[in-house]
Amino acid sequence: MNLIKKILVPVDFSDYSKDALKYAVQFAKQFDAKLYIIYVIEPVIYPADFSMGQVAIPSLENDIKNRAEEEMDSLIKSYVDPSLETERIIKTGKPFVEIIETARDLDADIIIMATHGHTGVEHLLFGSTAEKVVRKAPCPVLTLRKPIKGFQFSAQNGQV
Repeated sequence: MNLIKKILVPVDFSDYSKDALKYAVQFAKQFDAKLYIIYVIEPVIYPADFSMGQVAIPSLENDIKNRAEEEMDSLIKSYVDPSLETERIIKTGKPFVEIIETARDLDADIIIMATHGHTGVEHLLFGSTAEKVVRKAPCPVLTLRKPIKGFQFSAQNGQV
């Protein structure tokens, strides 16, 4: 009996998240699991004037979403073995909230994600999406940072 059938992999298109995706691909192969790759767009809000408050700009958000879809397709083509069942998910909101809600909605068995390893003031100011996901996720979370022990990757299709 396979305990891991659904793997959620948050990406932000950084090298860190690409390495986590490569790792998740190998993990998915081991368990014959489906990969759900999620990218979360943080809403773009511009201060307009004091009478209207903050205003979101829909056309800019559409451009960002289209660009995210292109990046996601490219990422999947470059790093995911075509034999694996894969679903791409693009959401808008706070990354850690959307990741947690998606894991819950999918009934994900595990989340595999990169941690950028921010420390000091940078960590205090920005916090860590990975840390918030670990604390609140409805399933186990495997966080990865460089170097990733155990796998050596080539550039194409996440092959070991």
